[in-house]
Amino acid sequence: MTPLVFLLASVAGGVGAGLRYLADVGIMSLTKGRFPWGIVIVNITGAFALGVVTAALPEAAFVVGAGLLGGYTTFSTAMLDAIALWKDGERPASVGHLVGTFAASVVAAVGGLAVGAAL
Repeated sequence: MTPLVFLLASVAGGVGAGLRYLADVGIMSLTKGRFPWGIVIVNITGAFALGVVTAALPEAAFVVGAGLLGGYTTFSTAMLDAIALWKDGERPASVGHLVGTFAASVVAAVGGLAVGAAL
């Protein structure tokens, strides 16, 4: 990896993190509930986008995938949200969040790969 590619991926990661924050805040302002819909949607759309990039633009997969989408998506926040729901007594929501996010993200990634392959 060249220093330029490393720099591009680093900057893209920062942009992705900013986009995640904006998407999360925007979605949560619309849903106005305790359930972490913002992070759920961010992770699902990120999985779809990574599938598209991986299949359609493999040469950009590091900068866009590891950089931008790595900064955009967040497994750790999703896990903390699930724990917070559990601790708040929202056990069905916690389990639904874990299972639903995982399943929907896998389906989104497969769909993204299919779309990317068709491009």
